[in-house]
Amino acid sequence: MQWNASSGATGYYVYEGATRVATGTGTTATVSGLPTCSTHSYTVTAYNGNGESARSGAVSGTTTGCGNTGLPKHALIGYLHASFANGSGYLRLADVPAAWDIINLSFGEPTSVTSGDIRFNRCPAAECPNVESDADFVAAIRAKQAQGKKILLSIGGQNGQVQLNTTAARDAFVSSVSAIIDRYGLNGLDVDFEGHSLTLNAGDNNVASPTTPVIVNLISALKTLKARYGDGFVLTMAPETFFVQLGYQFYGGNCGGCDRRAGAYLPVIYALRNDITVLHVQDYNSGPIMGLDNQYHTMGGADFHIAMTDMLAAGFPVAGTGFTFPALRQDQIAFGTPAAGSAGNGFTSPAAVQAALNCLVRGTSCGGYALRGGTSPNLRGLMTWSINWDRYYGWEFMNSHKPFLNALP
Repeated sequence: MQWNASSGATGYYVYEGATRVATGTGTTATVSGLPTCSTHSYTVTAYNGNGESARSGAVSGTTTGCGNTGLPKHALIGYLHASFANGSGYLRLADVPAAWDIINLSFGEPTSVTSGDIRFNRCPAAECPNVESDADFVAAIRAKQAQGKKILLSIGGQNGQVQLNTTAARDAFVSSVSAIIDRYGLNGLDVDFEGHSLTLNAGDNNVASPTTPVIVNLISALKTLKARYGDGFVLTMAPETFFVQLGYQFYGGNCGGCDRRAGAYLPVIYALRNDITVLHVQDYNSGPIMGLDNQYHTMGGADFHIAMTDMLAAGFPVAGTGFTFPALRQDQIAFGTPAAGSAGNGFTSPAAVQAALNCLVRGTSCGGYALRGGTSPNLRGLMTWSINWDRYYGWEFMNSHKPFLNALP
């Protein structure tokens, strides 16, 4: 990295978070030993005999060697109710339109909250009279994959609480998830942990080196799965804003009296930052969240999507830790919104969703919000809950947003 030299400076320190990673003189310094396709955010200080200066603003960058995900530049991502039916009705995988680029099969759930033993049970015929056979289901997976679509197992959801408190639960998670992926020949995994799956222990204040067992064991399990299946393994995550952006204001490992789940996804995302294919935060079912402008933003309009997504594109300090959560690569970032009002709180009209995309990708229609992370022309796209609800309401989400995504630069 290179900077403008300060008069009277003896040298320069380069920091990643709170860790000093390089020392330089003149106007350049080299940080060596970085893995391929990894994203880093640095600050610089100058020093001389009188001490060290204040830190510069953060500078982010990604190393070379990123693999080809096989996804379009701007993807449409949705959840398919594969193990249950509700008011939206059951939809066969073969009948999902080709517009959907990632299809998350919902849901794999544990045999008990702490077992780590994940099961994926197809919707029973009594609940879903039109459910396809296993053979037809597998044939539909292969047909979608032949079209370039990615079919993932989504674990968790509203009812599937997963707490990997022990290494035995971690190992059961890896074994059972692998068995499901192998049985159906899936492309990867979506982590949709909600509720009380992730909670930080009191005093666990180091985002980069967590000690809470449910966090440590999940990180280990996901790294093991990634290593087992290699670069082609698609890993996505769908945390709620409570577990990510709220960490700017409250962090569960150190906040007195607050909910210890606040920001609890951050150490998981940080540890897997070089392995995540897409992080699509749920911009719904959320209370007001403070953005980088130190203003509260409320779901349901373009402003919320802009402010929440900008936090991932810019990075942000995690409350009370001295740690700056680094920006993700643009191609790793999407945001989620309900397909319809019946699907979840925070439905956003197609016009408002597209205004948010125009702001984030093109820098227009920002409504006065100043992007701290700059424009993101490689923003990955949109996620919705759910494909079933979109079908129920005549495919408004898909028909509005797929052509719009295709037209983005």
